[in-house]
Amino acid sequence: MKLDRLLAHHRSMGRNAAKRAIAAGRVSLNGQRSLDGHAQTDRFCTVCLDEEIVQQGQRALYLMMHKPVGLLSATKDAKHPTVLDAITDPDKESLHLAGRLDRSTSGLLLLTNDGRWSKQLMAADFKVPKVYRVELDRDPAADAVEAFARGFHFHTENITTLPARLELLAPRLARVTLHEGRYHQIKRMFHRVGCRVTALHRQQVGQLCLPQDLHPGQWRPMTPDETALALLGSEAPIGN
Repeated sequence: MKLDRLLAHHRSMGRNAAKRAIAAGRVSLNGQRSLDGHAQTDRFCTVCLDEEIVQQGQRALYLMMHKPVGLLSATKDAKHPTVLDAITDPDKESLHLAGRLDRSTSGLLLLTNDGRWSKQLMAADFKVPKVYRVELDRDPAADAVEAFARGFHFHTENITTLPARLELLAPRLARVTLHEGRYHQIKRMFHRVGCRVTALHRQQVGQLCLPQDLHPGQWRPMTPDETALALLGSEAPIGN
């Protein structure tokens, strides 16, 4: 919402009166005087008129977790412990998952209360890569790399997966880079090339890698640099 519209709505003062107040320097946005009535605001912005709070900005949360196997990627569940149960932040009830991991999958999981940020992470159009280490029960078929690059048609949903990058690292060990997150996608793709996934671990989202000092079950707030790294879509070389 534009600043002048927010001011008019919260103070019932009309759009023209709001514009005059802004032009007169009576309005601040996040502690700074703003003369731009078209400045975009959201629920995280604090807006004041003559030092009186018009809107108190909500606290924006961006958390990373090293999800262990066994925790459910959900905010609540009647039967199983969830990732939110492991979070102790006082505002955790405002969080949602920026992309889920299966209960049997471990690795980097991101949580936030910023819907615009999470939409960029999860939407295939933004092409944010997600990188997984995959353990297999046997080596895949000889044409597996090419098959992943072509994409697979899933008849149940009548969709074809986006091209994915498959790297064979060692016998029965692979790395997969996806730009989407279909239901059990990696397991289903490997099934198509003749093998079964025995362990799945997400190493990276965008250019944000799971920190080595963040152990299974632990979580922490993300830095502004880390929230930006998570949105980077370029595929730079990464370590095994």
